[in-house]
Amino acid sequence: MTFLDDPSLRFAVVDVETSGLSVRRHRVLQVGVVVIDGRGEVVDRWASLIRPRRRWFHRVGPTAIHGIRRRDVRAAPPLPEVMTRLAASLADTVFVAHNAPFDLAFLRKAARDASVDLPIGATLCTLRLSRQLDPDRTQSHRLGALCERYEVALVRPHDALADADATAAVLPHLLRAHGITSREQIGERLVDQSAA
Repeated sequence: MTFLDDPSLRFAVVDVETSGLSVRRHRVLQVGVVVIDGRGEVVDRWASLIRPRRRWFHRVGPTAIHGIRRRDVRAAPPLPEVMTRLAASLADTVFVAHNAPFDLAFLRKAARDASVDLPIGATLCTLRLSRQLDPDRTQSHRLGALCERYEVALVRPHDALADADATAAVLPHLLRAHGITSREQIGERLVDQSAA
């Protein structure tokens, strides 16, 4: 079902799993990407773990949360390969994430470390969109709560691809709730990240 008057507009919905919360001390372990068009149809979907530099093998962080173990990342593609693929997926899209500033900070650092330029200009944050609908903060705006609210399946919380899938499914609901149906209205909600 088309949720925008311009189905050619594409959204790259991205999620990352990290070894911790500090951009300076921690790193990206997994990237998940779901590209959808204005009809809400998936046009690209992939995820990858990232093989760390050798000295980082023992630092995968909160395994109880993201489920990623050292043995999982040992055979994963290296960072430059994953960042190059991500850059290709982001071309000519609107970047979307739940708590976009968090994901962007880690991705920008990873891209710098890999010497890859990520084509991110403006972004949509589903957390921000959801909070704007609830100025008195009477509801939870965690991704899991939004999935319950909009009857979206969240199969494996804290798996990058599962979270990206869920965020992509929640996005049309949030845009409808804001009355957003056009490219111009999307433009009013974008946060410019080109200089970040």
